[in-house]
Amino acid sequence: MAKPTTVDEYIAAAPETSREHLKAMRALLASVAPDATQVLKWGNPVFEEKRILFALNAFKSHLNFMPTHASLAPFKAELEAAGIKTGKDTIQLPHDRPLPEGLVRQIAEHRAKDVRENDARWM
Repeated sequence: MAKPTTVDEYIAAAPETSREHLKAMRALLASVAPDATQVLKWGNPVFEEKRILFALNAFKSHLNFMPTHASLAPFKAELEAAGIKTGKDTIQLPHDRPLPEGLVRQIAEHRAKDVRENDARWM
């Protein structure tokens, strides 16, 4: 199978268990950043608007949402209270749980605002 070159191809090639969450996350992030370009970088879907806003990648059991460490820090307590596993720059969203859409939206809006107003870098 050829390596995906578009976000649509990435979703189509993702594990079947990931596709529903990927589509939902893509729609949610597109609603937060409707002017963002959706491209693949490092083989993963990325939303760009001046800079990278956020990225996604799919695995058999979960989806990673990557909005940067600086965007996760203000939501640390909420993420912990919701039992959401985090990494330095990532949120791990298991496919066997509903997406925490409200919290993801808040984090995505925070990241988008930081980029738009402060030209925040992807770190």
